[in-house]
Parts: sequence; structure tokens; C-alpha cells
Amino acid sequence: MARPYNHGSSYKPKQSTNWDRHAYSYSSNFFNGDSSNSNNTSLVEDFVAFLKKAFRALAKFWRERGRRMVVTALYNTAHQIKRNLTYNRIFSIPHLLVGFWVVVLLWGERWTFHSYVESCAWENWENWPAGAQPHRVALIADPQLIDPHSYPGRPWPIQALTIKLTDNYLKRGYGQLQEQLDPDSVFFLGDLFDGGREWKTAHGDFRDPSWGPRPKSEQKYVKSWNKHYGEFYWLKEYGRFGEIFMKPWIRSGMLPGKEHKRRKFVTSVPGNHDLGFGAEIKIPVRNRFETYFGEGNRVDVVGNHTFVSVDSVSMSAEASPEAQRHDLKPIYMPTKIFLDRLQWLKPIAVEKELRMMRGEVPEVQFKHRIEEVEKANFKDKPSLEIEKTPELPTILLSHVPLYRPPGTPCGPLRERHPPAKPPKGQTGPVIPDHGNAISVSRGYQYQNVLDEEQSVDLVKKVGNVVHAFSGDDHDYCELVHSEEQQKVREITVKSISMAMGVNKPGFVLVSLWNPLDSEGKPLDPGQKQTLQTHLCILPSQLSTYIRYVGFAIISIIILVVRAFLVPVFKFTPFALGPEAGDQYRGGSVLPVFKAKVEDYDEYGLPSTGLGSSRARSGSHHGHSREKSRGKWRGAPRIEIKPDDREGEKMWRPKGRGGYYNKGKETVAGVVVREMWTTVWRTAWMVLGWFAWLNW
Repeated sequence: MARPYNHGSSYKPKQSTNWDRHAYSYSSNFFNGDSSNSNNTSLVEDFVAFLKKAFRALAKFWRERGRRMVVTALYNTAHQIKRNLTYNRIFSIPHLLVGFWVVVLLWGERWTFHSYVESCAWENWENWPAGAQPHRVALIADPQLIDPHSYPGRPWPIQALTIKLTDNYLKRGYGQLQEQLDPDSVFFLGDLFDGGREWKTAHGDFRDPSWGPRPKSEQKYVKSWNKHYGEFYWLKEYGRFGEIFMKPWIRSGMLPGKEHKRRKFVTSVPGNHDLGFGAEIKIPVRNRFETYFGEGNRVDVVGNHTFVSVDSVSMSAEASPEAQRHDLKPIYMPTKIFLDRLQWLKPIAVEKELRMMRGEVPEVQFKHRIEEVEKANFKDKPSLEIEKTPELPTILLSHVPLYRPPGTPCGPLRERHPPAKPPKGQTGPVIPDHGNAISVSRGYQYQNVLDEEQSVDLVKKVGNVVHAFSGDDHDYCELVHSEEQQKVREITVKSISMAMGVNKPGFVLVSLWNPLDSEGKPLDPGQKQTLQTHLCILPSQLSTYIRYVGFAIISIIILVVRAFLVPVFKFTPFALGPEAGDQYRGGSVLPVFKAKVEDYDEYGLPSTGLGSSRARSGSHHGHSREKSRGKWRGAPRIEIKPDDREGEKMWRPKGRGGYYNKGKETVAGVVVREMWTTVWRTAWMVLGWFAWLNW
């Protein structure tokens, strides 16, 4: 009889037993509220008990259901693989298209880079006397590694994909350069990063100068950049640059036969995206860049030529309007001092190189002799005797191009705009040709060319400049400057990145041949040309993707046409339907047995209410069980045998009659099923191959 709700004051609840207290795996102290009791379990003990209980439940599930489910899944998978690996399916049109795409993607992502760089082999364009051993140099401009500064409005997945694809392009193009051409030296012409100047430094004042207001398009991102992108992020970008450019160069130098080869890897020329430009440069940013990449102003003797690298972005601060109102000497004075001392630094570098050629120690040494302290001559100091040192041909390296009048044409190799066609009877180029020229303009953190007065002064102070190389513009430009700039020939090197606005990126190869004797005198005094250059073009990634789209459209058309022909010509369908009897396999959705109430504990099936109580305490309600081998044995389950198919028509799924009676499937159904199956099979295999090639 049910117990009344109100028992009066004489009612006393039954004392709880230990079994009741621990029925839900809680300690008795939890119910008693006695936290000071010594039997109270700790959080760690409760967690360990939970893990043990979960492990026992998992083991029980594995013994009773999990093992059967895994075996069934493996069997069904193996069976499907066996059905797919038939001759007719392997050599079907969808799989033949996949094979075609494997070749297409290998060509677009690998072979085309090899082919383009192979055409730039040194022997294809060098023109030196027989037996010459020139020093070979590669000039790389504006890799500008894509980062959050490049496309600040793009969402994360698209941004990450853009970074991955552009990095892959740089790795493949530069990797082929190192693998096939193996230059002796590599010089970078600035803009190694795209947002290097924006990432906050660990030390120093990083605030924007008051005279350099940012454009409105960037102002809303400055706070976020300063918060999320600092010194640690810049170091990660530095490591990323090393993975793409430094590692292949080091790997190339470790190949057999190159142990004693003289090589240089110079990355110190800064760009406006690395430091900023002119008056907007922040000293802590420049200090960080030079700490990891080297001094922006330097002299290197390479291939018997003197390479003078100039930090032109810092030098430009002296010519800016802000220099008259603010103290910008900390920005431009290091470059100014370097140029003033250059006529002394150049012969020192040449003399050290000659001493090394003669097998001497590059640095001078004091004479080893014993003298009395009172009689010692401390003014007798050794020197390099640079007065007798010959001057080698000088090559000027700068990120910002030298000044030229507006509209000065850049020549036929410029990609953005071909030279204007001259009028009839005119043999020279059209001047001015603004479409083919570098724009003479400036803006926030950039200036397309140097100031005219600074350009003239720069060439004069460097002295004996036979050639100048620059970057910044991203496109190729070749011209000869005016008399004021000593008719210096300058090449503005193309960007090597696919994301810098040029369809076909590239780099410039320089071959140097200037044989000297041990004193620095030319072995062939009549030799006039000591330098040859060649523009090496890389493939257009945009054109490659357009070809992919074209091939994809053709592939879809082929698969659609095939789908329409399958029911017409009774071709073997590509789509695999369930075989006869598939609905009765072990992996079927419908159950093949029904557990009785007493089986819920054994199989862990959910149960609620009175049934659950009875299942847990069957002996109190007249149910008896026999425990054998760790399992509960109760009344037999109700089996549904495969042969017992009464009412089968009642639960057959509609719309899939073809799986059971193929004669009733419509032609449209066959066409749609074939189109979907073949397109999906081809798409995921091709996309998987593309992802693997770009991983």
C-alpha cells in the first residue's frame, strides 16, 4: 500500500544504510555535510574513482557491443574496397580523369617552376671568354611575406590560405633557383616582410610620430596590431623567412664539392615595409632589423666587384619636409656618416680581399719583436696601405630606385605596360611614356624614387658606379640615368612574390668576371665589360589557376555527358548500390534483436522509472538471475531472424526501390545518381591531391 504524504509527528524516516549512501558513488560525508570527517574523499580520489568506473563501462561495452561493431565496420569497409577494386571501376572515366588531374597538378605546382628556371641556365646567356670562371649572383627583391598587414579585412581561413599559397610559390621558385642555378652569392633588395614595421618592439618608443598620420584604412587596425603582434610575432616571421630562403641556401652549400666555395648571403638592405620610410621610421624597429639581418649600410667585395649597400629609406629622412621642423638626425645620420667615409671604407674592403687572395690574413698584424719599453715606438702601427689599393668596379644596391624625370620609360621587359609605339621615323623610345615608367610620387611610408638631389649626391659619394640595382616597384625597369647621375645603368628588380601585383614574378641573375693579379691589377686591361645580367621569369600562378578552372569545367562536362549515356547505351553504372541482402547485414540500422527489461543492465541500455528500479533490485520483485562467468543470464531475448520477413514491404524505404527492384528506377534517377557519384569521386580525389601538394 502506498505510504501517505503526511505521516504526522510520529513518522521517522528509515535510517539510511551504507549501501544507500554509496549508491551513486558519493561518500557518506557528502550526505552528512561533515567535511571534517577523516573518511571524506579528496577530489583526486573521486576523479580516480570516476576514471575506473568509466574504464569498466568502456571495457564492458567493448566486450558486449564494441567488438562486434568494429568487426562489422571493418568487414563492410573491406567489402566495399573489394567492390571498388574491380578492373571496370579502376579504369573507368572518373578514375581516368583523376589520373589526368594528377599530371595537371604536378605540372602546375612543380614541373612548371623547374621548366621556367631551367631556361635561365647560366650557359644559355653568359658570354665570357673560354675558360672563364665568373662569380654568379642572384638578386631577390620584395618577397614581402604575406601577414595580417597585407589584407587586414580578410577572414582567418582565407588569410591563412593566402599565406600558405604565396609561401609555397616562394619556396618553389627560390628552391629551383638554388637547386638548378646554384648562385655563388645572393643579395636581397629589401621589403623582406610586408608588415615588419608594424609589429611592436620589445624595447624602445614604438609610438607613431605626430607628423606622420596614418591613412584611415589602417587607423582602425593599429590598436589590434599593437596588442596581438609584437616582438614574438616578428621573431616567428623571421623564422618563416629563414625556412623559405636561408635553409635552401645553407642546404645547397653543404653539397659535396662546395665546401671551399666562397659564398655570400646578404639580407641587410632594408625596405620601407621593413622599417618605414623617411621621417616615419622608428629607431627601435630599425635596431631590431639590423640586429637580425645586419647593418643596412655595408661594403662587400664579391667577384672582384665592390658592392655598396645603402639604407636609402633612412637616408630619405634628410630630404623630407619634416626635417626642417623636427630633429630627424637619429634616422638619417648613420647613412650620412657611412657615405662620407665610403671612399675610405671601399679600399679597406678591397685590400682585405686581395690579402685573402694572396693567402695572407685579411687583418693586419703587429710586428713580432722585442723592444725596451723606454725605447719602443708606439707610433709604428701597421696599416693596410690603402693608398696603393686599386679601385674595383662598384655596384650600388638600394631598395628605392634613383631619381629619373617623370615619364622616363623602363623598356620592353616591363610587364605592366609595354612601351608606347614611337611615331613613324623615330628610332628612339617615346619620352615621356608615363604608362611604361615608374611613377614619381610619394605617400604614407613610401616614395617611388629618391629625391633628385640625394640621387646625384649618392652616386657621387659612392664613386665609380658601373651599375645600380634597386627594388620597391615590384616590376622590371631598366634605364640609363642622366649626366648628373654619371649615366649609371640601373635595373629595378621584379618582385619574386606572386602577391605583389605582377603576373609573372622573377629575379635578376648577375654574372661577374673581372680577373685580377695578386696586386689587384686586371689581367686583361682591354676588357671593358665585367658584368652581365639576365632577367629570369617565374610562372604566372594566376594563369595556372585559370587553367585549373578550364580543365575543371571540361571534366564536369565529360562526367555529365557520360551520366546521360549510361541509361541510353546500358553502360555499367559507376555508382554502387547495396547488394542483395545488404539490409540484413550486421551493420544494418534496424535492430536484429530486442532486449527484454532484465537485459538493460547487461547492455547498458537507457531505462527510467519503475523498470529501472526493478532491473536493479530484481530479487525484491520476484525476478531471479543466475550469474555465470561475470555475466547475468536471464530469459532468452526475442530474436528477429533474417528469414522472418513478414511485412517486409511495410518498412522498405521509399525512393530507393532500385536497390531492391532495379527495374523500377527512372532514367532521370540513374542520370542524377551517376552525375553526383562521379563528380564527387573525382572532386575529393583531385582536391586531396592538390592539398597534399600544397601542404
